[in-house]
Amino acid sequence: MRPGRRAPGIDRNHVPLLAVRDLTLEFRTRSGTVRALEHVSFELGKGETLGIVGESGSGKSVLSFAIMRILDAAARITRGSITFGGLDVLAASEDTMQQVRGREAAMIFQNPRTALNPICRIGRQIEDVLRTHSTTLSDDLKRKAIECLAQVRIPDPQRRYSAYPFELSGGQCQRVMIALALACDPQLLIADEPTTGLDVTTQAAIMELVRELARERNMATILITHDLALAAEFCDRIVVMHAGHVVETAQTARLFGTPGHPYTAQLIRSTPLPDSTVDGLSSIPGNLPDLRRADLPACRFYARCERATGECATATLPERVRDGAQRVHCHHPL
Repeated sequence: MRPGRRAPGIDRNHVPLLAVRDLTLEFRTRSGTVRALEHVSFELGKGETLGIVGESGSGKSVLSFAIMRILDAAARITRGSITFGGLDVLAASEDTMQQVRGREAAMIFQNPRTALNPICRIGRQIEDVLRTHSTTLSDDLKRKAIECLAQVRIPDPQRRYSAYPFELSGGQCQRVMIALALACDPQLLIADEPTTGLDVTTQAAIMELVRELARERNMATILITHDLALAAEFCDRIVVMHAGHVVETAQTARLFGTPGHPYTAQLIRSTPLPDSTVDGLSSIPGNLPDLRRADLPACRFYARCERATGECATATLPERVRDGAQRVHCHHPL
């Protein structure tokens, strides 16, 4: 292992970079067991941008926490595997995962103002990441931290180096989060709702920045969002989640052109897109099911789906593959 750069077990030539197989996860709570993820599978290659979309409560963020192995103590993975660059994430020691997080895989969290330390200057926070996860010499930490701020287009990075988070705008705080995540040149970046709370102009600037940096570094990116329009513009491939299930996976153009799952089609119809009109929009009926129920149907979209039949509630969902790339988990696909 090259000192300060690669965690034990990471193979940069391994393809796919990330593989999630049959992942099932639950939370033990006082009010019952929450079946948050069930039989989740997907792959991600180097340099690819993958969107994970779905309504709030679909399990998108929980999935990202599982990949980074930063789950709540109440969480329990009961089945499946996560492989990152040849490393078995679920079997790896915590020491190994501490080397992986920040160095090989990094994450941008939903709210930068709560993710950043409010009583620590911006430059010091970046230096702490570099000190922990790189071989940067102590005398070079400040220079490198300022370079990281400059790379994410922070105005006047020398001055912002000494600023506190509350002295920055929401967009600038998000850029600082990106600088922290990319400081050690990770192979994988997970961006969890990275534009939450930002105005439209700032959203576009942040996403363009993430895309540009990912291309420069050949970095794999997972964009977690409930905004299909955002995913359509920035993602190569999309995973659609509903109530802890992956219901469809496809190339972006294919997904929007010929969606296979009824939920995907309704999600698209409920999303304002560049070529859509207000009259063409419609809401998705009903709500997500209570994931604490012991009698959850086999298809968790069953109660909301106009194509549902009795077998959707009881029979194991088949995986239907179209043209080798579009995968739909449904008894009655479109």
